[in-house]
Amino acid sequence: MTEKKIIANLKKILNPNSIITGNDLKQRFYHIWKMNVPLEAVAVLLPKNTKEVSKIMHFCNHNNQEIIIHGGLTNLVGGTETKKKQLVLSLEKMNNIEDLDQESRTITSQSGVIIEDLINAASEKNLLLPLNFGAKGSAQIGGAISTNAGGLRVFKFGMIRHMILGLEVVLPDGTILSSMKKILKDNSGYDLKQLFIGSEGTLGVVTKVILRLHEKPSSRTSAIAGINEYSNVIKLLKYLEKELSGALSGFEIMWKNTYDLMTLEPSILKAPIPKNYKYYIFIETLGSDIQNDYQLLENLIENALEKKIIEDAAMASSDKELNNLWQIREDVSILDSNSNNSQHFDISIPIPKIGEIIDSICIELNKLQFVEKIFIFGHVADGNIHFIIGKKNNSIESIEKINKIVYSPLKENNGSISAEHGIGLHKKKYLKTTRNDEEIKLMKKLKKLFDPKMILNPKRII
Repeated sequence: MTEKKIIANLKKILNPNSIITGNDLKQRFYHIWKMNVPLEAVAVLLPKNTKEVSKIMHFCNHNNQEIIIHGGLTNLVGGTETKKKQLVLSLEKMNNIEDLDQESRTITSQSGVIIEDLINAASEKNLLLPLNFGAKGSAQIGGAISTNAGGLRVFKFGMIRHMILGLEVVLPDGTILSSMKKILKDNSGYDLKQLFIGSEGTLGVVTKVILRLHEKPSSRTSAIAGINEYSNVIKLLKYLEKELSGALSGFEIMWKNTYDLMTLEPSILKAPIPKNYKYYIFIETLGSDIQNDYQLLENLIENALEKKIIEDAAMASSDKELNNLWQIREDVSILDSNSNNSQHFDISIPIPKIGEIIDSICIELNKLQFVEKIFIFGHVADGNIHFIIGKKNNSIESIEKINKIVYSPLKENNGSISAEHGIGLHKKKYLKTTRNDEEIKLMKKLKKLFDPKMILNPKRII
């Protein structure tokens, strides 16, 4: 079918104002860090509800038309990259929060809602959506579901998978699969929604979700610690978990050169402690008594100093200091903008082995003359470490040499090439590093079952 016929047929489904074509596509892009690269596509479609998504998918399936799903465009593995003959289905106009139920502590939302808007809506009702990561101001909830996003509070509240009660999905043939229940327990057969969480939009298009909320804590306290030995990072984590009795909600790590750049002038971010240590640990507790919670964390930090578990530390004694501290950890766009031809990684490593494995990776990376910068940070309490690597060129050879070094220790250590970003287009070649042949075969069977014509987010993952 010609592009003209495709667009003519789509105008029977959508209002013409909801179809972007021609020169207007030059104003679109496939990633928020690549706004200077015009989008390649037949058209961008902007449905407003699930029925319109269903009709679009039915049309694409009937006509063997490939279609790529766009959300907040923060994906880091090529999941939103497109080709000229593909359609783009953007969920940006499906941005309604449909219900916030204080009694059941749930929020019901279309998939195009920005995550920070959901967090703020819950907060206004004294409820907490504990999904917290750097891109929350741009990322959409549908995209976060499709990659099973994590963030800064995973080890206390779990991945987004653990926050989802109900889900509505449109299958590649246009079938609407809706299980919008506000219940925590439902063992009536297969839990089908789990198939779509983390499947990167390859099995269906998420259109609605019901998320579980929690009572909003009345206190949030934070501290930062400097440590030179990785073994003491583990000791500090165990010590705080034991003494805080479940109140520990964040335990993040940052390597020295990353901390140095984040707090380097002219950055508005100030270094809470000196730049003298190998590791910087960001600590957060959530509780119900701000004065006592602050005093408890302060006492524990002082004890950790006395026991020589940590070398240095500072408490965030005001909202301004707390926000400064966490912006150091969250604003990774600063790292990306300081990295030529940046290459991103989010690997999982068993927690006790993080120190030695990261050291060995860095030794090998520094042997490559084209590597300019290595920035490392992550969610140490759940074993998820991020790299942003800057290099002199973006050749396939350079990319693959770096990939080999970062991924090579993972198989023998039972790690993962992706903790939360997914596989997309960029990591497919390395999937066998952390998935065996039987697992990959089953993934292919599932894709063929749900999408036999391979039209929906084609060639992602497998």
